[in-house]
Amino acid sequence: MPKLPIYQVDAFTDSLFGGNPAAVCPLEAWLPAKTMQAIAAENNLAETAFFVREGGDYALRWFTPTVEVDLCGHATLAAGLIVFRFIEPRRDSVSFRTMKAGTLAVSRRGEMLAMDFPARPAVPIAPPPDLVAALGGAPREVLRARDHLVVYGSAAEVAALDPDVAALSKVDCWAAIVTAPGEDGIDFVSRFFAPAQGVPEDPVTGSSHCTLVPYWAHRLGKTNLEARQLSRRSGALSCALDGDRVSIAGRAVLYLEGQIEV
Repeated sequence: MPKLPIYQVDAFTDSLFGGNPAAVCPLEAWLPAKTMQAIAAENNLAETAFFVREGGDYALRWFTPTVEVDLCGHATLAAGLIVFRFIEPRRDSVSFRTMKAGTLAVSRRGEMLAMDFPARPAVPIAPPPDLVAALGGAPREVLRARDHLVVYGSAAEVAALDPDVAALSKVDCWAAIVTAPGEDGIDFVSRFFAPAQGVPEDPVTGSSHCTLVPYWAHRLGKTNLEARQLSRRSGALSCALDGDRVSIAGRAVLYLEGQIEV
């Protein structure tokens, strides 16, 4: 059987067993989508990234255990780490062409890696009763981009949420971002739930910050923001809004290097 390299990276953390784990599979040529989906299901992580060299850079795709997605932050950060550490260690930046999110750049920034992503501002909507009931608590407002953005009054409220995941998976909602103001030097906190996409709760979600950063930049009147995701593993992100782009930076740690047989 052919053997493929595989890596596992903990993203948005400086220590093992924190942040968000992502698998990364560099390929010489694309596998059938069905095979990549099966590998992602076998890995059983929130995301598995696959990339193929394309000219001087790479093409990139991401899969949850159940679906291919249009944008993923932590697995892009992980893919950047693998390029810099194993494939082209002399590079300071790399671009990934994606099918639906355009070209995404990852650059070294001291001990961190910074990603250049599209902003996805949300617009206010009437709070969907089934979404609010599934999440719990008493949100201040609800907005929507690709994901629903549900805003609460405090970090303590966000941390205490215990959503009904089964009910949430039946709501007309690709994913739910819950958020609130931060404290002690943290501008905002969040959590992310996408049970209909095979991710009951994501530990740290880069793509959600494409929506979170425009919201909090407008609300707080600042463009540089420190963020924390309040999952059990937790994660730290340094973000900035630059017009219609968002910079999302964090650390990443290699956990595993190996091979798979397909």
